[in-house]
Amino acid sequence: MNRRGVLGALAGGLAAACSPLSAFNTLTPKDAARIGPLGVAFGDHPRQRLDIYAPPRPTGAAPPVFVWFYGGAWNSGRRSDYRWVGQALAAQGFLAVLPDHRIVPEVRYPGFVEDAALAVAAAGRLAAEHGGDPERIVVGGHSSGAYNAAMLAFDRRWLAAAGAPPVRAFAGLSGPYDFHPFDVPASIEAFGGVAEPRLTQPVNLDLGAAPPAFIAHGDRDTVVGLHNARNLARALQAAGRDVALKIYEGLDHRDMALALSRPFRGKAPVLADMTAFLRARLG
Repeated sequence: MNRRGVLGALAGGLAAACSPLSAFNTLTPKDAARIGPLGVAFGDHPRQRLDIYAPPRPTGAAPPVFVWFYGGAWNSGRRSDYRWVGQALAAQGFLAVLPDHRIVPEVRYPGFVEDAALAVAAAGRLAAEHGGDPERIVVGGHSSGAYNAAMLAFDRRWLAAAGAPPVRAFAGLSGPYDFHPFDVPASIEAFGGVAEPRLTQPVNLDLGAAPPAFIAHGDRDTVVGLHNARNLARALQAAGRDVALKIYEGLDHRDMALALSRPFRGKAPVLADMTAFLRARLG
């Protein structure tokens, strides 16, 4: 089996376990970037750590900061397995920040959202030191990471509590934004028992001041239903906000993340579409 065949086989098991994802991260070709520092603490817990990836060459103007949250159903994942995402975003001209967060069952909602907010606050403090622009911070993610990013973008109390400014834009790939009632193990474990479940759903938030939003989903996603993307886009449009909804034909839940990697980027222009939208809004 050639290298691409090996990567394809590993990619097929990304959702199943950390070890295939670790192998994919190790083997996949990556974009050029300046790596580090790694493992910067933004809290006392061992999982409250982040990694930074900078564009390969200084361009004169300080790049915007892109805080990216990976998926994992709020109960799994580690930032070290997503170096390929950090380097992809850095190569597109962003100071990329990839944090971990505490996971279920150690914490439940809103613990992981609070950690995400602390990570954004830390990114703002660290940005200038590493060449980034702390006035231009965007948040995004895939799957449960897109949910975390959406809550920060659309419910400003989380960033305010962490001492972080509002973010300038949002980008979500295959995110759950309208999934109550909680009827699958991951959502039951992460959100079960919440006093006001309606307010855990991004579609139900006050979106009148929402930043520009790029919402993307694959039409073959059987993990997170396409209605999540469509309903959030409709809610933002109804609030008069700037939103782009992209539905990618033939892509499933896993494909939307893999499309950011160099070996699978040809399947759909997810990375190009997302970063073009963000750059246009950031100026």
